[in-house]
Amino acid sequence: MLTHPQIWRAIDALAAKNSLSPSGLAKAAGLDPTTFNKSKRGDGDGKLRWPSTESLAKVLAATGTSMGDFVALVDGTAAPQARMVPLIGMAQAGASGLFDDAGFPIRAGWKDIAFPEVTDAHCYALEISGDSMLPVFRDGDRILVSPWATARRGDRVVVRTHAGEVMAKQLGRMSAQRIELKSFNPAFEDRGLALSEIAFIHRIIWASQ
Repeated sequence: MLTHPQIWRAIDALAAKNSLSPSGLAKAAGLDPTTFNKSKRGDGDGKLRWPSTESLAKVLAATGTSMGDFVALVDGTAAPQARMVPLIGMAQAGASGLFDDAGFPIRAGWKDIAFPEVTDAHCYALEISGDSMLPVFRDGDRILVSPWATARRGDRVVVRTHAGEVMAKQLGRMSAQRIELKSFNPAFEDRGLALSEIAFIHRIIWASQ
């Protein structure tokens, strides 16, 4: 049975395959840039929305993708596509000018590494330094981080504050005003932050362990 998440993941994969964000894919097809935004995939009541057949036809035409190739993306049988992902050290990630206002990496100042099957066009990688995240992450480990992935309680996340502090933690309890962040290493204290202090929270989706 065809599912709603399958279709949207295939659209994200098609965008990444063409080195585009979902909004860039929409623009390339002559659609409104917000056509494939997360807000268009469901409403506040939990009702799921499907992309229109017209929008699908336009993106297939714009990218030269056959229906067969798109179906392969839907069912996951498409060959993995390597994509260059920006990488920087965790210790350097707090510097200014590395992320834009939306929390997406700005290529200047990063180096590129190849990752297969990356569907988030804004994914980036961080290299861990030191032992503050033992035993989960070791010095030299690389983590792949997705700005698009929804972060939920219990997820491993990268958090950046407006003051420029960047940390990898486990997401704890969240309220309308605050979040709790649990440290991986018991030698380091857990953190509690007001949401007003936070620039972004991005989910860790892979680690080179």
